[in-house]
Order: sequence, then structure tokens, then C-alpha cells
Amino acid sequence: MNFGDKLKQLRTQRNLTQPQFAEAIGIEQSYLSKLENDKSQPSADMFSSIIKSLQLAPADFLADIDRQVLHTSLRHIPEVSQFLNGEVQRRLHDARKYIWGAAAAGLLGFALMLAANDGIFYANNLYKYKSQGVLLEGESDQTFEQAPDASRVKVQTIEVWGNRGSMYFAPAANGQRKFELADVTYVRPPQNKIMGYVGALLMFGGLLLLVVEWRMRKATGGQHAAA
Repeated sequence: MNFGDKLKQLRTQRNLTQPQFAEAIGIEQSYLSKLENDKSQPSADMFSSIIKSLQLAPADFLADIDRQVLHTSLRHIPEVSQFLNGEVQRRLHDARKYIWGAAAAGLLGFALMLAANDGIFYANNLYKYKSQGVLLEGESDQTFEQAPDASRVKVQTIEVWGNRGSMYFAPAANGQRKFELADVTYVRPPQNKIMGYVGALLMFGGLLLLVVEWRMRKATGGQHAAA
């Protein structure tokens, strides 16, 4: 939309004729006609007068006008320069938000992948412990190794995700059981698989967001340079 198109749009919205609209904004009808047909461009003082008489903020008036027009035929107007500079600042602010958001997503994704790989929240190793039988009160923990009583040998095997060391004791009827580590198996639980997938998606999404933001900023910068 050109400057003249914007003026014509405002006049149409207010259901005014050219003479009525010209009187409302304090200019000659012939000059309004030239402005609406883009045969003339307003001076800085005239633009300020038009904006003031219409009781519009400069940004509201300029928002619909083509940026190429603003960068060329209207750039001499201070309000236009301020509006364009404000747009640059807004783009920079938005760019920073994109960059920080992308960086946060990437870091969170990387942290989740590390946590899944190292088993920080959910262990990746399945520990198998074996007990030969119940140790009665007062018996040595080497009872079954030194002179095992076959009638008392009742092997019990358990598997746990957490590492309980090479040996641990657990209460049992009439005594306690000594469990010794028999085997360690790497078995990645579903929770870590999901965490790894989510982490990878966040990392990829963060990188993609950075690339998209960079390309958009580059394209916008190229358009402004051309203008």
C-alpha cells in the first residue's frame, strides 16, 4: 500500500468526500487529490499536520504502507525514520528471543541425552544378585562358603536396577540373606529411550530454529539493503 492508498482508505472508512476529508485534515482538496494518487509526497511538516489532524499515532498510519515506499519516498520524514528504526529494534529483540529459546532447547536436549545415556534418573544396568540361603543369628556371613549344609541351601536370585555394591544383606525369616553380585547386564529402560528421543528432538529443534531465524534475518537484511 502506498501513502496515497492509505489516505484514500482513511477517507473511505470515514465516509467522507475529498473536499470534506481535505477540510478535516486542513489541506486543499487539489493537494489531497495529488496525495491520494501519489503524484505528490508530503513534506515532514505536512505529514505531522496530517497525522495530528487525524488523531493517529504515526505507527498506526505507517503500519500498512509498503516498506519499500517508507525506505525511499517517505524516508525524509522523521516519524518514518523513527518507525523504521523501531522495527529494527523489534526484530533484534525477537531475534534474541529466538536465539535464547533455541539455545535453551538445545542445552536441555543435550542434558536429557546425557542423562539417558549415563542413567542419571533411570539406571541402564540391570544387577543380578544371588543368595545361597538364610544366615541364622550369630552365624558368619561365610557359612555357606565354608561348610554349606545342603539341606539349608535355598538359592534366591533377584534383579534390580540400582547398584547395591558387590554384596549386601537383606532381612529374612529367622535371620538374613547375604546377596552377592552375580552379573551386570546393560538393558536400557523405556524411560531412558524416551528421554533420549526427546533430547534429540529438542537439540534438532533448537538448531533448526537458529537456522530459520538466521535465514529470515539475512533475507530481511538483504531486502532493507536493496531498499
